[in-house]
Amino acid sequence: MTEARYSIGIDLGTTHCALSYVDLFASDGEKTVQGVLQITQLTAPGAIEAPELLPSFLYLPHPSELTPGDLALPWTAERDFAVGEMARSRGAGTPIRLVSSAKSWLCHPGVDRRAAILPSDAPPEVTRVSPLESSVRYLTHLREAWDHAHPDAPFSKQEVTVTIPASFDPAARELTAEAAQAAGYARMTLLEEPQAALYSWIQKSSGAWRKQVKVGDIILVVDVGGGTTDLSLIAVIEREGNLELHRVAVGEHILLGGDNMDLALAHVVARKLAAQGTQADPWQLRALTYACRAAKETLLTDRSTDTVPLVVPSRGSKLIGGSIRTELTRAELTQTILDGFFPQVDASARPVTRTRGGLTQLGLPYAQDAGITRHLAAFLGRQVAALAELDGLQHMPAENASFLHPTAVLFNGGVFKSMLLVERILDGLNGWLAAEGAAPARLLGGADLDLAVARGAAYYGYVKRGKGVRIRGGTARAYYIAIESAMPAVPGMEPPFQALCLAPFGMEEGTDAALPPQEFGLVVGEPVHFRFFGSSVRRQDQVGTMLDYWSPDELQELEEIHATLPTEGRTPGEVVAVKLHARITEAGTLELEAVPRGTNERWKVEFDVRGSANA
Repeated sequence: MTEARYSIGIDLGTTHCALSYVDLFASDGEKTVQGVLQITQLTAPGAIEAPELLPSFLYLPHPSELTPGDLALPWTAERDFAVGEMARSRGAGTPIRLVSSAKSWLCHPGVDRRAAILPSDAPPEVTRVSPLESSVRYLTHLREAWDHAHPDAPFSKQEVTVTIPASFDPAARELTAEAAQAAGYARMTLLEEPQAALYSWIQKSSGAWRKQVKVGDIILVVDVGGGTTDLSLIAVIEREGNLELHRVAVGEHILLGGDNMDLALAHVVARKLAAQGTQADPWQLRALTYACRAAKETLLTDRSTDTVPLVVPSRGSKLIGGSIRTELTRAELTQTILDGFFPQVDASARPVTRTRGGLTQLGLPYAQDAGITRHLAAFLGRQVAALAELDGLQHMPAENASFLHPTAVLFNGGVFKSMLLVERILDGLNGWLAAEGAAPARLLGGADLDLAVARGAAYYGYVKRGKGVRIRGGTARAYYIAIESAMPAVPGMEPPFQALCLAPFGMEEGTDAALPPQEFGLVVGEPVHFRFFGSSVRRQDQVGTMLDYWSPDELQELEEIHATLPTEGRTPGEVVAVKLHARITEAGTLELEAVPRGTNERWKVEFDVRGSANA
């Protein structure tokens, strides 16, 4: 295989995608030659520009809506959809034809992510696509834009790293890898976004990062993206005289980010309009949400602007009142986001949960509590003992600590372009630390909030070659499978079950877990389902550990896994004794296999990504 010239990093974001690259031939040591691809895309019918970001939007026009050539790109004259800036702007006026938040749908366990379900509220006449296909189209556009700009260095010959939220479960990771493969990504690795942000910070420092952190530092990475809030903890330790970085914990999957803020702002503006006698219908509220997204980005990036006008078109000439015209002010933005998403709370605060109704609209399973600071307090409290087995850090935190004490904070995500939000989290965190007699956490500044993840992913591909400092840590969770008890049936009581550890915390890419001794009987030719669990706090369990009891915070149920064994050489309905085997692929996905007794056969055990309604 031809040696790669570039390490390409791709941020497959909820609201934007970006592509960065490191020239592997021209880089040396910690001095890297790095660039960002100007992504050729449609910004209007027939209009092509090349900004640094590709908005993660897909527009599905009506066949008669555009003229021939309106959707042509330099590398193709035939296309019946648009991605990027044109999709975002066109879709703001016709939201029923706009696919957004595909990344959030890709990790939604309650739907079939390979089914054509987006836009979720589109009428029957609108063509729909799957969350998987939407991701494929964004990734394909990035590949085509690269090949257009670098004909002498084909994308298929380069090393590629695609980023994902640290909190993605194995099924969502597998689907992302599947989308990349379908988009033509032959040499691809997955990397957690908070790690990518820290890699970018390290790369930008040109070696000076060693003067800004010290042994014993605990770096908290707070990454609030368009769809998720990602929390990670990375420890700085010393090994053989060198500084090393170890990722010691990641938060649970929190579907809470810029999308929620856009919707909250839209409701604020809608209430203002209602007070003025104008009632927005559901279609206009959705269009208003997209308008608020653009206005939010303007207010966060342009401090000289205090008001952004909003225009929501009518659905037709017969609609009384026509277009809605209003505005979003900086005061409304800061009050809505500060009070709603970054409230001032104590370290003992926890997210509020409520019982869900029996019936709900088909939509994304957003976090029930919008308070990011409460989620942060819960994460640090849950990880209070995360350093207990890390060399040199067993003494941290102090015995009376109620939460793990970070010493430095790195922010990532577009919302943190507002220093008001940065200061809000830092002030709250340092208040918690002061209450327990700990030193304040310092800000690791200088991050590129739009491009850090893509730049860090490209740098990671360079680091993998042994050219720089690598963040260690392996898998952020241990994984377990449920073993049901053989006890007799008791009326009104479900049979108890144990949890068998299949993969321990911290498994590195490209490694296998030993086969646990337990065997399962699987029926040939019929689908067999297993309950599957993950834990971000049980670091001591090894392959084969059997748990009889655990607290609700220790294990979280994930998507089911299922297997259908072939009938070749066997009688349909025959029960075959198998062991389950786990490995982490080089790409960073978890693979489970069923290994029959006495043979060399291995059957892949897959995650049930069809959604609970179809399982």
